This record gives sequence, structure tokens and C-alpha cells, in this order.
Amino acid sequence: MKTYLLFIAVFLFVHSASSQANSNEQLKFDKNKNVYELETACGTCMFKMKGKGCVLAVKYNDSAYFIKGTNIDDYGDAHAKNGFCNAVKKARIQGELKDNIFWVTYFEVLNPKK
Repeated sequence: MKTYLLFIAVFLFVHSASSQANSNEQLKFDKNKNVYELETACGTCMFKMKGKGCVLAVKYNDSAYFIKGTNIDDYGDAHAKNGFCNAVKKARIQGELKDNIFWVTYFEVLNPKK
């Protein structure tokens, strides 16, 4: 019985971990939408925005906005030497500003450091 329960627990853990989609996979380039080349970094660490934790943000029209549609951790370790919490990067972005949030439908970091 213990073996059966252990098997079920492991199966559920593996299944739930593999079913979590990377938000980056949902972003698609749309040739019909405007493309912006914007500065991007951690909003709280680099752009000094008020918030809890490390959250990806962009500078758009001289103001900083948090991003929805992709996650800071989708692009490597945010706390690495060249990560979003320690460096401002340029990115090609498609999306729109709504309710003080930049809703991203495409996000590509330009010249990312590996």
C-alpha cells in the first residue's frame, strides 16, 4: 500500500511540474502590431518602483511600468551579475499599456548575455 501511495505522489508531482507552461512559450510575434525597443529590468531593483519582490518592468514614454504576460524568471537568473535585477537591458516588445500595466504579447531581449 505504501508503494502504491508513493507512486501516486511521485506521479502527481511530476505531472504538475511538467504541466506548468513557461509564460515565454505563449508570446508570439505579430507582424501587424507595433514593435517597441524599450529598456527593461527589474522594476523594484533597477527602476525603483514600489512593489513586492522582483518583477519585470519596462520604460515606456519616460515612465516605468510593470509587465504582465511574461515573467522575470523566464530569461535566466534575475539576480545573476547580468540579470534583470542588476542590469538594464534593451528588448523588442509588442503589447499595450492598459491600467498602468504593460501587457506584453511578444518579448525578445536584445543581445542577451549567456
